[in-house]
Amino acid sequence: MRLVIQRVLEASVEVENRQVARIGQGLLVLVGVGREDGVEQIDWLAKKLCELRIFEDTAGKMNLNLLDIKGEILLVSQFTLYADCSRGKRPGFEAAGKPEEANRLFNEFVKKVKVQGFQPETGIFGADMKVQLINDGPVTIFLEK
Repeated sequence: MRLVIQRVLEASVEVENRQVARIGQGLLVLVGVGREDGVEQIDWLAKKLCELRIFEDTAGKMNLNLLDIKGEILLVSQFTLYADCSRGKRPGFEAAGKPEEANRLFNEFVKKVKVQGFQPETGIFGADMKVQLINDGPVTIFLEK
């Protein structure tokens, strides 16, 4: 499972010209599920994500986590995190999880983030989404398990 974590001032998702999710300050997380992934990665990733100290304290150091700042979280499924661009000019997606299993694991990940004390917003799995964000910093972190 792969996460691209972006510290944001705000972020939103639109599907078919309708806003389906919106957050203020917090984290926009693009979530990719690989073909070999299972539930064993989810607990660790959810806990690590919610405890990452990537928000600045009063001294300007990254010492605060999402809970410390009372931040919000937006989770967006994105199979393209498993793109293989090593051959040719068109990415291959053989390593991405099959849609049914990826959807199940994505929903399990959402549940585990809730266990950490958050009410995450989400995009719509498999939909053509328009994601908008104001990246704060910018701070973008890649996390994989």
